[in-house]
Amino acid sequence: MTFPNESYAVIGAFADDYFEHLAGAAASVDRAALTEATAVLKRTYVAGGTVFACGNGGSAAISNHLHCDHLKGVQTDTTLKPKVVSLSATIETITAIANDISYDEVFVYQLRTLAEPGDALITISSSGNSENVVRACQWAKDNGVATIVMTGFNGGRSRAFADVNLHMDFDNYGV
Repeated sequence: MTFPNESYAVIGAFADDYFEHLAGAAASVDRAALTEATAVLKRTYVAGGTVFACGNGGSAAISNHLHCDHLKGVQTDTTLKPKVVSLSATIETITAIANDISYDEVFVYQLRTLAEPGDALITISSSGNSENVVRACQWAKDNGVATIVMTGFNGGRSRAFADVNLHMDFDNYGV
């Protein structure tokens, strides 16, 4: 059942229900897939490759934060020196591509220019069906770029192109 499925008289009751759903979604992530994703990222970092990330809306914010977490956090806590690029952070490029070509092309157009075999792509899409994300995944798979796809709901079309699918069992975008 979709959360929230009731009205809450007090914020504490909402928070309790939300945290319960969030914990359930987090617990649903396949731990073997997490191990595979870690291996993809480490392999890319060690080889000097670049990790690209993308998503729309709140998923764009997660993509941008991945840049910070990996570039700063990983380098601070390890000897790795990751190169991470959020394709969602380039608003000037995104709007130019969307206006002149198509919004469906905003991520794949950037990948065609920047990505090389041995790089990796992390996509974040709750539905897994955002056309611009699906196209980026397909291009990556066809061009030797490893794909880590983060999805919810039923995983959508992007999971078909994933080397690793980090799927969370939820049906609410907020979770």
